[in-house]
Amino acid sequence: MKLFKRIAVAFAALTVITSCSVLQGVAASASQTGSSTGSALAAIFNVLKSTGGIDLSNLANIINIGQILTGANSLTNATATYVNQFSSGLISGSSNLVNTSNLSAVLSGLKALSTIDTSAMTNAASKAYAGTDPHVTNNTAGVSSTMSALTTLLKSLE
Repeated sequence: MKLFKRIAVAFAALTVITSCSVLQGVAASASQTGSSTGSALAAIFNVLKSTGGIDLSNLANIINIGQILTGANSLTNATATYVNQFSSGLISGSSNLVNTSNLSAVLSGLKALSTIDTSAMTNAASKAYAGTDPHVTNNTAGVSSTMSALTTLLKSLE
């Protein structure tokens, strides 16, 4: 079971790196960024639905949250063309969990995430990617507001 978790985390990290180079800051197209964000949203949504919460000691969760935050930050000062391409990728990446009915609410939720200090979570995602313990709890400064905004965003997917 432990080996399976490590393989899953490694796969998630590899997916993040190859799909968007999130933690390395390599630029990706709007559609690719949207797709990676949608995939991460779907993964976190499924975790929340199946467990009733988001375990911040789980490296895959930290990496997925980091991906969502990267997508949210990419929308800051984005052009209409970028947002349209991002939205298309978001829908396909989430396997239609994000759809035309909830797209506006999801984009608003992502934009809300981009306005708060999420450095505690993005630093943790970088540590998780590097294979070190991210030490994230809801008591860590900035994590509570990030998780609150993320939870609001995830509710729009129900």
